[in-house]
Amino acid sequence: MLASLPKNEPFVFFDTDTLLTDNLLDVPFDFNRPSASLRRENTWPKPPLYGPGYSGIWKSLYDKFGLDFDTSLDLSEPDEYWKRYLYFNAGFFYYNCPHAFGEKFLEYALAVRDEKMPELACQELSPWLDQIVLPLVVHALGGGRDALPEGYLDGKTSCHYRMFPMLYARESQHVIKTLETVAAPNKIKKVRKGYDAIKRNVYQGRGEKVRALFDQDHMPRREQAIRNRIKSKGFWMR
Repeated sequence: MLASLPKNEPFVFFDTDTLLTDNLLDVPFDFNRPSASLRRENTWPKPPLYGPGYSGIWKSLYDKFGLDFDTSLDLSEPDEYWKRYLYFNAGFFYYNCPHAFGEKFLEYALAVRDEKMPELACQELSPWLDQIVLPLVVHALGGGRDALPEGYLDGKTSCHYRMFPMLYARESQHVIKTLETVAAPNKIKKVRKGYDAIKRNVYQGRGEKVRALFDQDHMPRREQAIRNRIKSKGFWMR
């Protein structure tokens, strides 16, 4: 996909399960310093009991590609705590050239997938390969976790909701209002009613039933707990 875009022109990639809720032109992108979504959990790696730990696993990847591991660390977080290590969700990312980004991403992804590394012997690569490689690419191209001011993407300007029950469970009223406003016109409704998750959650009111299951000011800390509560009431839909 990135290879089909014009060379040497800034781009922003968004997952399709993203709702834009404000003016994208107001986001202060520095396209020379790439970054990606920090709305993530500690899904990878899962350090085995007898090691290597987070440091050993991540350092092996930086070393493989000749990258400076130490400058990627968030030293405000303790050693062997997952947030100390550069890790993104691929809900959005950006850079000043889609070809440069895509070529490096492909190079790193194929190498991690195909070239055996002892430090990764106990690690699942699927479906995490994009999130394993993304921090390496961002770091190699001079970006990082602090390249974009907080509060815009995954904030007031965009919402990576993933699934409609999750949107209604945990997102702001502004996000829900935006969704229901853009889905309201008849020409949109005629198309979107063919998608069962939208039909039931947006047009038939199931989303409000999901929202009523939670106190949005005191949400469960882990996403799996939110999913499990929705599933227990029979409201889960992909």
